[in-house]
Amino acid sequence: MTKRAAIIGGGVIGGGWAARFLLNGWDVRVSDPDPEAERKIGEVLANARHAMPMLYEFALPPEGELSFHSSLEEACEGAAWVQESVPERLEIKHAVFDRIEAAAPAGAVIASSTSGFKPSELREGRRDPGRIIVAHPFNPVYLLPLIELVGSGPDDPVVLAAADILTDLGMYPLKVRAEIDAHIADRFLEAVWREALWLVKDGIATTEEIDEAIRMGFGLRWAQMGLFETYRVAGGEAGMKHFMAQFGPCLEWPWTKLTDVPEFNDELVDLIAGQSDAQSGHMSIRELERLRDGNLVAILRALKQRGSAAGAVLNARDGALRPVLGDEVPVQSLVRTVPLDWTDYNGHMNEGRYGQVFSDAADAIMVHVGADAAYIAAGNSFFTAETTIRYLDETHAGEAFRVMTRVTQGEGKKLRLWHEMQRAADGAVLATCDQFMLHVSLETRKSCPPLPEVAARIEAMAAAHGRQAGAG
Repeated sequence: MTKRAAIIGGGVIGGGWAARFLLNGWDVRVSDPDPEAERKIGEVLANARHAMPMLYEFALPPEGELSFHSSLEEACEGAAWVQESVPERLEIKHAVFDRIEAAAPAGAVIASSTSGFKPSELREGRRDPGRIIVAHPFNPVYLLPLIELVGSGPDDPVVLAAADILTDLGMYPLKVRAEIDAHIADRFLEAVWREALWLVKDGIATTEEIDEAIRMGFGLRWAQMGLFETYRVAGGEAGMKHFMAQFGPCLEWPWTKLTDVPEFNDELVDLIAGQSDAQSGHMSIRELERLRDGNLVAILRALKQRGSAAGAVLNARDGALRPVLGDEVPVQSLVRTVPLDWTDYNGHMNEGRYGQVFSDAADAIMVHVGADAAYIAAGNSFFTAETTIRYLDETHAGEAFRVMTRVTQGEGKKLRLWHEMQRAADGAVLATCDQFMLHVSLETRKSCPPLPEVAARIEAMAAAHGRQAGAG
């Protein structure tokens, strides 16, 4: 499959789609009549390049090629995926789909970012209606994994093909069982939004107080347990049945105004806008985006460490990104980006994290010589006995780096590695590590020789690396 995506409409969502595809190695062709589209997408991409690599323990693939096209037809040429993100007006979408259908290759997925329209509405009057599906993302598209996929049902072949592609992009495709206005997630958001408007209009709470209620309370629970698991826990040992019995009757009480909408007039708009300006008007939109992205990276990485919720999706993507080491000397054992949670009060990478960097590099060497997860599960491993780390230059969040490693000793149960951590941008050496390891039996917790096949690979690497210039 040719990895080329056409992005039709380059606003906030279209720009996020462009970043998600581009940073995962796809060529991206953008068509948008806005004369500022290239600048706006460039700013979205700058944020994505800063934040997205920090999610993963391995480097993303090399970026694809980004191009801008005045013609929609030219953008669709040779595309395997066409993403429509034009304004939410059905007549505009139909006119755009007329042109996309004529220009896109026969096997291309044609997807709409629509948050409200159903596939049946998008497909009205189409020559080949089955090609068009809904792929509704969440902002920022380059960080949040959820994509609501809606077609003719969860077994729709176009939906299944789209799900495979999105999974390969590190996303979580939720195949919606049946079409409905606003799909699934936005129906919840609309309900919360309506209630929030009433609370502000009636003077119960300000915009800032409502935001605090969400981010200080249930928003944190929802991020890792969702709605039903949260309430199952709230039911205590008796579980969900107890929760339903205890809180079910309140559904008949007139607590909320979800079915009523406050009159949408200038007075309400000015009230909401004024409070919002007072809350966060001191920051530009780009500054708010950077704040949002940094917070999301930290939350997602915390979930990733636990292998929970969206973190499980990131771990799966890491598995796909893990590189196979080559036979060059020295070997490039690690390539990645410094995440925000590795930095300290001095604004640079904390010294403890350098140990993790070199440990991860050593793990890559272990896998390379056959001391992988299966080897460890069978009761064998290497333990680090001694390290000497030298810190040579500062390293900051968002910086890409690589580790170049030499095997300087590989005999019997002894394995010695020399690592150099280098800044990717200029090759400057940021830190070095002399690491001495011993092979052990996990059963006895004592040192012992490696199994023959692993020993042979280590000795071969040591011999090859020893023929090169000194390791320092």
